[in-house]
Parts: sequence; structure tokens; C-alpha cells
Amino acid sequence: MKNHFLFLSGIFAFLLPLSGRAETYTYPQLVNRLTDLHQLATLPPPGEKMILSSSYDRRSQYDAAADKYINWGSNADWANGMRKEGDEFVLMDAQGPGCIWRTWAATAKAGHVKIYLDGSTIPTVDLPFTDYFNGKAAPFNRANIDYIPSKEAHGFDNFTPIPFQKSCKILAEKDWGQYYQFTYSLFPTDTVVPTFSMNLSAEDSAALDQADKILGQCGKNPVADSPAGKTDSHSITADAGKETSVDDLNGVGAITALKVKLDLPKDPEAQRILLRQLTISITWDDDAAPSVWSPLGDFFAYVGGADAFQSLPAGLMRDGMFYSYWYMPYGKKAHIEVGNDGPSAVTMTWDVTHAPLDQPIDTLMRFHAKWHRDAFLPDRADRWPDWTLLTTQGTGRYVGTHLHGWNPRGGWWGEGDDKFFIDGEKFPSIFGTGSEDYFGYAWSSAGHFSRPYHNQILNEGNAGHFDDNRWHISDSVPFQTSFEGDIEKYFPNERTTLYAAEAFWYLSAGGTDPYGPVPVTDRVGYWVRPQNFIEGETLHAITKGGPHDPTRQDIYLFGKGWCSGRQLFWNPTQAGETTEIELPAQKAGTYTLKAHFGQGPDYGITQININGVDVGQPVDLYNSAIMAGADVAELGKVTLQDGKPILKLTVTGKNASSTGVAFGLDYLQFAPAP
Repeated sequence: MKNHFLFLSGIFAFLLPLSGRAETYTYPQLVNRLTDLHQLATLPPPGEKMILSSSYDRRSQYDAAADKYINWGSNADWANGMRKEGDEFVLMDAQGPGCIWRTWAATAKAGHVKIYLDGSTIPTVDLPFTDYFNGKAAPFNRANIDYIPSKEAHGFDNFTPIPFQKSCKILAEKDWGQYYQFTYSLFPTDTVVPTFSMNLSAEDSAALDQADKILGQCGKNPVADSPAGKTDSHSITADAGKETSVDDLNGVGAITALKVKLDLPKDPEAQRILLRQLTISITWDDDAAPSVWSPLGDFFAYVGGADAFQSLPAGLMRDGMFYSYWYMPYGKKAHIEVGNDGPSAVTMTWDVTHAPLDQPIDTLMRFHAKWHRDAFLPDRADRWPDWTLLTTQGTGRYVGTHLHGWNPRGGWWGEGDDKFFIDGEKFPSIFGTGSEDYFGYAWSSAGHFSRPYHNQILNEGNAGHFDDNRWHISDSVPFQTSFEGDIEKYFPNERTTLYAAEAFWYLSAGGTDPYGPVPVTDRVGYWVRPQNFIEGETLHAITKGGPHDPTRQDIYLFGKGWCSGRQLFWNPTQAGETTEIELPAQKAGTYTLKAHFGQGPDYGITQININGVDVGQPVDLYNSAIMAGADVAELGKVTLQDGKPILKLTVTGKNASSTGVAFGLDYLQFAPAP
């Protein structure tokens, strides 16, 4: 009942601008945004913004005069503040009214981080950065609001709202940690909010306690059921090659919960295929196209092969029931259907919960969820390595991301920053520090975790499938005219590293949603493990003085660099030196030998030889900087017998500009010759 009361209070606060009155929030109303999925559908008032203050690499810039992005893929994100004042870093400096919704760090240390609010010269918060997350300091001591995602996942998260009326300035002492993010709202200028205090009132503490309790019960609907709500239960058979109706709702109302249960095969691969063959679509009112279209699994943030998980808006219960608690208003009708692009009929049960609206339909937006691979990517080279999650036009709120990836060659797939461009801006208001940071953990961890706002429910050692999601609930991203959300993707598709994204957002009537259905041929079967790849850093010489484990693995040039961020490095001293390396066993046959080399200012010219036969011409690996070769080299054909081939390297000389005769190998591939 208490949460239902807070929800109604929050809705009343959101409705105030409609009558021309300034919006006023109490602290419990702000806390209510942590769990209130209904408020996400409310039209954002003009002037409300979501901004990220982070340690992103400041070398990334936009030159407006030249309309050019400069150093857009720069990746030194670990130690950047906005500026220094004396011996302290300024991490954030904002003019209010506003509210910090999320505090994150990759590493939090003992150096104090101090938050000054509303012009005060005395910090409201003055704690070692570790105490923002470790549960030792009230009010940052609620296990589902302030935490480390898991022992394996690393990272630090604090979702305690920190409102300010006039200003917020954050200073960090020496040894505060590495990487930071503060996600905050700026409200319209006439908004009234309380100034945060570490000494919360009993009412304010109770609101946080209630939110913490709800966040600890994921799997249950976080918003109290309406007394006038109703659940339609259907058992349907989705015939192969057809769309089957699930439910038709008429009148004005909102879907408040969707649940579906079907028999999933035990084999992870069979799960992925089935959940991608099945689709869900939802059409609102008289729209010509569905606003929700997705493979069934991706809609519930589950592709297949992972354990059950529970997050705030979506998940999979241990009994096999998928659930979604996104709030989905409609003004005339709603039509839900399931498509089946598989070879066999599938039987499933659906529960569709719907209720009357508790505010006028013209104050509410429509829910959208769309799936794609590589759609609407930036078409300019200076935007590398941006990969589009969503582009849309109109008024709305961005509320969530589910990212499925296929990265069979290994190496850290997710170094890239998140970048959200709001209302046509050229430089993003939200500029993150890394993909794992966006998803709430850190340090390229392959660990699994499930939390209310973010999850990594599958990761095959960063060398296969992964499933990550992030829900923007209190920190939903409002926009008035347009939204483009990107995440950097350093590894190219050719590597093979492939992304598929499900974007979740609300959009006003008349807005533009450019995403349509995707054929089943593009939804399944693309995750094929490359054959006959041999990573250079896994190899060792069988002759004295040969290559050793990589010495330059601190150089990370993702996508345009080395697979796994490393290379085999050999450092001979003069022409004529040789070394031999035993390669993994290959089947008898004729192959085309392909190689991706390292390059550098001290690299030489080297002849490649397999089993006593030279393959191709000597390769010149000189470059003015240490890097991977720009292209994969096709050296020539080789014929192998069963067994382990011997790779022989011979230094034949060096480029006139080179200072040495070193050799670097990223990987070899024996590709079956046609």
C-alpha cells in the first residue's frame, strides 16, 4: 500500500506542469522513481535533461567549425576529471535544480569524494569513495541500492537519489579510485526539490527502505496492482510459419504485466534458435505498424543458454515463466501476437494483465521495443567506432538496453563507451567510459550477476555468447525531438564479433520509429565459430632464442588492433636469424594461409615457411608506431599432411626506416582452399 501511495503522489507531481504550476518533489517522491515503472510513460516536461559526468577521454572532441569528430575512439578513460582545483579533481559541476541518480566506479579507494550542494562551502557528503558502496555509511547502506554487483563482476554502484536545488559540485582527493560516472537529471528551472542530507528524516529513510525491499523482490510487479485490473490467461498454439493472436484489448487502458511460459529445450543452442524463431509484436491503437517487434527471448532480455534471472522490469523465473512489467498505455486498443518462423508448432501460455489508466491518455506515451543487428549505423568515418543502439524522433524517454553478442575469437569485446545524443546535439550529453561500465560492472569481467537495473546473465569467458542488459528507471533519458544512442564497437564484424540489440523506449504519438521486422535468416545461424584460427600469443618456439610470451600486451588497439589485445613477439637482432614453432595439429588438405601481423618501428622483414616450403614473399612489418597490420595478409596455398605443422621464421632484412628486425604475429588461419 505504501508504494501505491508513493506512486500516486509521484503521478500527481508529474501532472502539476500540465496545469501551469511549477513541479515540486519531496524526497520520497524522488525515491519512488527507483521502482515506479509507470512514471516512465509520462511525457517529459520541456527542460528536463539527463546528463552523465564521467571520466571519459577528453581527447574525444567535436570540431563544430569543421563538422568533424576528433579522436572519437580514444580510450584513456581512467583518470580524467573535469578539471583540477588545487590538489583535488572536479568530478562534477552542475547548476540545478537536479538529482544524482547513479554513482558508479570501476575501483573505489580510500581517497575522499566530497559533494557540495547548493553553494555550501561545507560538503554534504564527505566520505572515502569506498564508503559510497560498501554499506558502512548511512544512508548508503541498503544492499539493493548501494552495492558491488558480485565478487566476480567487480564495479561499484550506488542508486541513492541525491537531489539539489541550485547546484552540485563534486571534488575528489588523491587516491579516490579509477573511472567514475555520476548520472543526474536537470529539471526545469522552476522545479522545487529538497537538498539532500546524510541525516535523513524518518519518512525519507522509510522511503529508501521501501525501495530497497521492492528491489530485493525482483520477479514481483514493483507497482501495486490496480483494484480494477484484470488478467487474461490464454493457452495458444503458434503454428509454424504463421502469426497467432495472443490478446486483443479494447478501450483506454494499459498493459501492466506480460507473462509467458513454454517448454524450452535443455540444449542452449536449441534454446537460442527457438527463442529467435519466435517473435512478439504489439500494435497500439490504429497504428499501421507494431511498436513492439522482437524475437521472443530478446524482449524478455534472455537469448538462451543462461540461468534464470530476475531484474526489475523483466526476467525469467525458475519455473520457466518469462515476465515483463513495463507499463504500456493505449488509447483505443492493443493487439498482441506471436510469430513462429520455426519448423514446428509451439504451445505456450500467456497472462496479460491490464488496467484502467490513472491519468489522461494524452499525458502518456506508447511503449516501444525493437530488435536489430547493425541497423542505422553512422555513415561517416570520423564516427568510428560508434555502433547504433537506437535512433528515433519525437518526444520520449529511453529506458533500456539488452545487448547480445557473439565474440568467438576471444578478447575483451566491450571496451567501447556509451554515447547518447539528445535532441540533435553534436556532442553527446551522455558519454561513458566502457561497455561494462554502462552495464554496471567493471574490468571486462566475464562473471555472471543479476541485479534490479543491470545483469550479465551469460558470458562464455568473453569468447562466445554474452547477454548484458541495463534498465534506465530512475535515470530514464528524456528527449523532446530526437534520440540517438550508440555504444562503441571496436571489434569489426569480419573478426567475427557481432552485436544484436534490443532497445526499449517510450515515444509520443506521431513520433518516428524506423525499425521494422527482421527476417529469421538474420536472427539465427549467424553465430558460427571460426575454424582453424591460431592465436599468436598461444605459441612458443621449439628452438633456442625464439619467440616468447608477448611483451607488449599493454597495447590495446581493439578492432583496428590485435585479437585479444596481444601478439606473439619475437625480437631477433640481425638478418639471417631463424626460429621454429610447432603449430596445433591440422587435418590433411590444401589450405590458404592467412595471417594478421604486428607492426612497429623496430620490426623487420621476415619470410614465412611451413614444413620447409616458403609461403608467399617476405613481409615487411615496419610501421612508425606499434600496431596491428591494417589488413589480413593472404600468403598463399600450403598442402598439409595430418599432424602438427612447423612454422619457420627467417629474418631477411629490414626497412630502411626500421630500428630493428622484430616480428609480431596476431594470428594465423589455415582456411580450406577451394
